[in-house]
Amino acid sequence: MLMINIDLVPGGFQPLRRTIASMRISNTTDLADVSDYRIEVMESRSALTGLPARSASCEVLRHGRNQSVWALVARAAAAALKADYTEL
Repeated sequence: MLMINIDLVPGGFQPLRRTIASMRISNTTDLADVSDYRIEVMESRSALTGLPARSASCEVLRHGRNQSVWALVARAAAAALKADYTEL
């Protein structure tokens, strides 16, 4: 499983650091050369965008594991942008 946390650090001031989103990427096909993944995402409420705290699940299918991890993260982020979110 890959776990990605997005932290906001206002002005680089660490005491104000807070997690504003997270993503979990889980391989569902026993680490096959071409694998499928379950993606779970959560976002905190945003005063800037007006979006509430929310979560969603989606999938990345038929991803070649011989690529950079960033290729998988990019596909997961693209899937998350299209996901149906539920307000928390």
